[in-house]
Amino acid sequence: MNRMAQDSSARDRAIQLRGVRLTLQSGAGPVEILKGIDLGVGQGEAVGLVGPSGSGKSTLLAVMAGLEQPSQGSVLVAGQEFAGLGEDALALARRRNIGIVFQAFHLIPTMTALENVAVPMELAGDADAFDKAAEELRHVGLEHRLTHYPGQLSGGEQQRVALARALATDPRILLADEPTGNLDGATGHSIIDLLFELREKHGATLILITHDESLAERCGRIVRLKDGRIDQDNGGALSND
Repeated sequence: MNRMAQDSSARDRAIQLRGVRLTLQSGAGPVEILKGIDLGVGQGEAVGLVGPSGSGKSTLLAVMAGLEQPSQGSVLVAGQEFAGLGEDALALARRRNIGIVFQAFHLIPTMTALENVAVPMELAGDADAFDKAAEELRHVGLEHRLTHYPGQLSGGEQQRVALARALATDPRILLADEPTGNLDGATGHSIIDLLFELREKHGATLILITHDESLAERCGRIVRLKDGRIDQDNGGALSND
């Protein structure tokens, strides 16, 4: 494939990483976290990202989200090159294209469930932010909790709010970092079922970090990281072309 065709193909994908490296400074000197990542993810694809602690999974997700800038390499997300963008431009790109669900719910404690979900839409200038937020909370089964604050919600309910917030702007890409890590088994299973249901409804590309092999297998494609490199990719045809 020639260079022009490669570039066109990459821009048709949700995510295309080429030669991504990230080195951070520490008291003992520079530490290379990501060591040359090449990864392509198609539109609407679901990818389980697995690997031992310290393998670089969360850092890689942060690079895809524009929360970390690579030291080297290309990061193309929803057709836009992230490498070299300033913080304002990255924030705008996230707002337009990316929803993020963290292990820690990251809800604003002084805002109600409704207000937490409405925030990203308000920032995007959506005049119907609160009506849409109420609808998203209905989709996650929390229409009776609109005026409750995070401290008044269970862990599972807080993660449902976080999921509603992540999908409120109808993002093209959904990034989830151990979304059940702070939940008990039964609650975690219900959140994952909901995650996949809503991902299907929105048609979003999903990147899911998990230590649960059975959960990763639900994604259809599994990418394994080890020591900052891709160790295995069962859908690797997209990674290198």
